[in-house]
Order: sequence, then structure tokens, then C-alpha cells
Amino acid sequence: MPLAACGAREDSPEPAGARPAPNAQAASTMQSTAGAFQLTEIARGLAHPWAVAPLPEGGFLVTERPGQLRRVSNAGAVSAPIKGVPAVYAHGQGGLLDVVLAPDYASSRRIYLSFAEPGPDNTAGTAVATGLLQGDTLSEVRVIYRQEPKLEGPNHFGSRIVFDDKGHLFISQGERNDRPTAQKLDMLQGKLVRLNLDGSMPTDNPFVGRQGARPEIWSYGHRNMQGMAVDPRTGKVWQSEHGPRGGDEINLPEAGKNYGWPIITHGINYSGLQIPEAIGTAAPGMEQPYHVWEKSPALSGMAFHVNQPASKWNNSLFLGALSGRALIRLSLDGERITNEERLLTELDERIRDVRATRDGLLYVVTDEDDGRLLRITPPGMAGRP
Repeated sequence: MPLAACGAREDSPEPAGARPAPNAQAASTMQSTAGAFQLTEIARGLAHPWAVAPLPEGGFLVTERPGQLRRVSNAGAVSAPIKGVPAVYAHGQGGLLDVVLAPDYASSRRIYLSFAEPGPDNTAGTAVATGLLQGDTLSEVRVIYRQEPKLEGPNHFGSRIVFDDKGHLFISQGERNDRPTAQKLDMLQGKLVRLNLDGSMPTDNPFVGRQGARPEIWSYGHRNMQGMAVDPRTGKVWQSEHGPRGGDEINLPEAGKNYGWPIITHGINYSGLQIPEAIGTAAPGMEQPYHVWEKSPALSGMAFHVNQPASKWNNSLFLGALSGRALIRLSLDGERITNEERLLTELDERIRDVRATRDGLLYVVTDEDDGRLLRITPPGMAGRP
């Protein structure tokens, strides 16, 4: 498939060293259906940034797909690459992907990274590593998850990491552009995985003890999940995934359920032909999407903006759009999606990740050669930094 159609970019050179903060962080005013909001550039010159994690002590961690993890200060100074990050398969859609802070990060300094891990004979697979962030070094690094088997090809790695409130982490993945694997329970491609925080196996995972099925699997039949978030109001995991040409989805994945790819889909091949395995948009034993786009915006990062009574965007779900080159805001009434609007279209940049903080601000990164970290102050919250 054409790489650009599904959010991929060609390999990018590593930018050298640290970079100082920009001279100014002037905010521009933009409009939404709920009122004016402010957009501030914190940093630029990032090499295809993939994820941003705001730090409680101030500043941010940002992954760059070619394989660098960097600190960015509140003023926008970009550090040299942090040492100790695992080697990545930086081809096509592969590279260094998500970064999240452990639930006890304030005391443990532990972070988690997802990445495309190189294997023998030009193979690769999604992996997750954890380590302790100590200054400019990641120490005690340990890979706690490896997608098996590793396959050839540069596409569909996923991947996001989220935590529930019961001591588990969820890892979203892709089917590595090998469609049948999403339905094969003895392979980890196209699966949402659930582990304990240390990488061990939860005994109540749905396929534990089932012959011919991987015990890591939580749900299956997924194509390429590049967005995932936990609703703070309910604790439910929501995930988004690329369809092919059309058929991008939001799902609320439940234990042991089959979400249909490639047997059911609202999309077609990039060639314009039908997906060979597809039989339609519904089939017995397969779940319908919670929400679907017939025309694909190429969904990426996801964040809930809730419990913010001062914000006119309160009770919204935000999603990055790559080919759609926008930040999508879905208005929520409880869990019901009531409206959609597209923000930041004036930038004409690929929005790769979005994160919401407890103080009501939003942060996004743009997946470009000259990638940017941006802060959004929602309407009604003027006066925030």
C-alpha cells in the first residue's frame, strides 16, 4: 500500500545534539465551534516526533521515529538524545513509537517505550521496553514484550501503551500488513495485548490456558491501532485504528472479542479493489466498530479532555489525523459521540499524537521533517500558561 496513505514516512536523518529554546513562544488565536483557543509552539526541528509525555516535574519526553528519545523543556530547549534507548527498526512506519510514564513515575522514574524491534533476516516486530529515567540516561532497560513471530516488511506496527487502574498495561499493535494474521490466535500481530506492569501474564486474560492461543491477547481482529486512551470517567480502554482506504474505527475492546479485520471492514484496498478476505461489514461473532469513518482520516494519537468544567471543550475526545492533517474533536455525551469538528487544519501538518493534562491543556506533535511540539489552551481557559 502507499505508505503516505497510512501514516508512514520515509526514513529521516537523526538531528545532531541539543538545541536551545526558541526566542519566543508567541500564541496564535484560532477558532472552533465552541469559541477561540490559543495555539503555542513550544519546540520545532524534531525528526518525525511520534509521541509526547508531559513530565510532572516540568517539560516533556518526545520520541522521534528514527530512534531518539529527547527531553524538551517548558521553554522549548531540546536535549541531545537520551542514552540507553533500545535499537529500533527505523524503516517505513517502524521506529521509536510511544512513550508513557509509569503510574508511579513520580517516585520510581520508570517509563515505558514501544518500538519496532529489529530481528534476524530483515524482520521486525512491535516491542515494549521499560527503564528508569535518570538525567540524560535510561537505565535498567528491559524488554517486557515482543510481538511474535517477527515478520518482514516496514508497515503496521501500531503502537500505543495505556494503563488501567488494576495494575495492567495494554499494548496496541498492527498486523504488519499481513491481513490473515489478525485472525490467528497463535500469532500476536493484529492483537491488543494485556500484561501486568512488570510484563508478566495476568491469569485472567481471556485466552490463558487455551491451546493454540497466545495468553497475552486481550482482543483480536485489529488492523493497525495507532491511538489508545483510557476514559478517566469510566476506566474503559478506547482505541482507534486505521482502516485501509476508508473504514477507520474507534473500538471499546472487550476481553476475548473479535473486531473483524480483515473479514469485515468498511474500507477497500488502495487499488480500489475489495479486500480479498472481506465478506462485508458484518458477520456473526465479530464486533461492529463503536464509531467508523467511511473516508479515512488516518487516525493516530488519542486523548480524553474531561473533568474540565472551565473548558468549553469539556467532555471531548481528541484524535490526531495524519492524511486528514487535523486534530479531530469528538463531542461526548457520556460515551455517546454527538459531534465532530476538525481543528488545526490551517497548519496543514500531520498530527501524530495528542495528550491531555490534568490542568486542562492539550499537547500535540506534528509528524514532519521539521516536527513541532505545540500547546493548545482550550476556549474558556484563557490565562493558562
